Amino acid sequence: MPYKAILMDRDGTVIKEKPGTYLSKPENVKLYKNTLKAFRLFKKMGYKLFVVSNQSGIGRGYFGEKEVKAVHERMRTLLKPAAEIDGIYYCPHAPWENCACRKPAPKMGFDIIKEHNIDPQKSFVIGDKKSDMEFAKNINIKGIMVLTANGKKQLAKYKDFLKNNKICLDIYGAAKYIEKTEK
Repeated sequence: MPYKAILMDRDGTVIKEKPGTYLSKPENVKLYKNTLKAFRLFKKMGYKLFVVSNQSGIGRGYFGEKEVKAVHERMRTLLKPAAEIDGIYYCPHAPWENCACRKPAPKMGFDIIKEHNIDPQKSFVIGDKKSDMEFAKNINIKGIMVLTANGKKQLAKYKDFLKNNKICLDIYGAAKYIEKTEK
């Protein structure tokens, strides 16, 4: 039987992001205030949890995969009291490389669906950028836009496109919304 899943963006959704910067140091990983509550609720509802992230800092030469993996380990450690992440997928390419994996391209989403037997109709994508909502549309999974980090500016800039997605204050608001849809 297929599983239901939450595919979520990393920077600006699960962990704090200063827009326009590239996170490469594990000591700079900070969860949003309600992230642990959200992850507890996702697990209580039986969702598999995946982080799906564009990490163009690698392709731009700002840092390597070693640094990204160290950031991911720190994130896993901080999330451990609430829930284990079932998988972390990331695109290491710069935007101009025109790869198949950079969100909003669907490759990472299709890989997760296939490799983990995910039911797109029972799953959600959560993110703070238009590209996250395009990614959701491209893999036929419902998108939830959060207003953390880039969210408010993205909503103002792309409101016509984003109006078809659920908008929530943060990842915990998204979790509470998902909980309501299951009742």
